Amino acid sequence: MPESTNAVGHTMQIGELLSLDRVVDNADVTSKKRTLELLGQLLGSEETGLSADEVFDTLLARERLGSTGLGAGVAIPHGRMKGIGRAVGAFVKLHEGIDFDAPDKHPVDLLFALIVPEECTDAHLDILAQLARLFRDADTVAQLRQCTDSETLYRALTEWSARHAA
Repeated sequence: MPESTNAVGHTMQIGELLSLDRVVDNADVTSKKRTLELLGQLLGSEETGLSADEVFDTLLARERLGSTGLGAGVAIPHGRMKGIGRAVGAFVKLHEGIDFDAPDKHPVDLLFALIVPEECTDAHLDILAQLARLFRDADTVAQLRQCTDSETLYRALTEWSARHAA
């Protein structure tokens, strides 16, 4: 089975990475570190089998290599970890944008965190490419910023994913 596929044999879609309990609207965090801690808490759970502290350390280590801020208020913190069976994601919309060392220096308010199994290099790149396409879609980004609760955010992300499935 190629690395870029899951057990069903297809490339993971963004919607498959999320669950409603890993989507947060209007998070009131004011620093990059606190945001990464929140994402670690969302991704570290019984369901994922990951520890919040290990996820935070992984995301922070990746940020130290260079910001995962894309520009236009968006960041995709990500990393690879041992002991995880499949890729998982979390999405956070912040109450107010924060400094994330993005290339355009704009504050970041939309973050999609991604953790993939350590050996899944192709899948990691495929998913990051999908996320980059999602966040280049100005209409979708505007829609995400207009959402007022976690359920509508989750629905917007999964609907985009379904419309753009490979």
